[in-house]
Amino acid sequence: MQLVLPWQRQADPEAKSRAKPRARPTPASSKAPSVLQVGAETYPLTIARHRRARRYVLRVTPEGGLRLTVPRGASVEGGLAFAQTQGEWIASERLNRAARQRAWDSGTLIWFRGVRVPLTLTETAIAFAGEIASKQRLETPAKAGDVRAAVEWHLRRLATVEFPPRCLELASQHGLTVGRVSVKNQRSRWGSCSTRGTISLNWRLVQMPPVVAEYVILHELMHIKQANHSRQFWREVAAVCDDWRAAEAWLRTNGRDLL
Repeated sequence: MQLVLPWQRQADPEAKSRAKPRARPTPASSKAPSVLQVGAETYPLTIARHRRARRYVLRVTPEGGLRLTVPRGASVEGGLAFAQTQGEWIASERLNRAARQRAWDSGTLIWFRGVRVPLTLTETAIAFAGEIASKQRLETPAKAGDVRAAVEWHLRRLATVEFPPRCLELASQHGLTVGRVSVKNQRSRWGSCSTRGTISLNWRLVQMPPVVAEYVILHELMHIKQANHSRQFWREVAAVCDDWRAAEAWLRTNGRDLL
């Protein structure tokens, strides 16, 4: 089970369900259109069928095109009709992606532990300004074009040190057995839990408020009990995380602004 990132739009073609897909998507028929007109704009389009998908999912690709996931048994035509209603969201997401891809420099704001902090660049180092990040300093030349990669590497290293032990600690507290915990550079989810109890966490959890990052970990741990997003699953989540709704709201509001 997965906790997905916010830069996608979903629509249920049949019934409302919170279950997320796990199986690998397969390309749709070669007869499917390769472009989609939404309002006055035309976008490159990729369509894939996903046998475990419960709803249509629309994403904006890094290249600015669209990717539409169609559940098994649902029509491509229905997915296209859904996508054509998303013109405002598509335009907004393309602008957000362009902003996220801009080069970083002194003064660039990044999320760190739930706070937007500016970067300070010198000839020998990259530092995070602000009290919450005062000890975060990279002793490396701040060469143009290298800043983002260096900061991402630093944050991922912090996440790798911090989150696996915390996940195992929370699992022990709730009587759960975890096979393995890893920190990854996931682009479509905050975390996932396999049927074998392997937990994968997005390193961007280090950019969230600590309570939100902990919610993501607990969310994935509860999938060891319930490998779905049923009502019983959300009862399990509520039993271990009182503020899960507030955490979900933070992710919906701010998730797209993370790296």
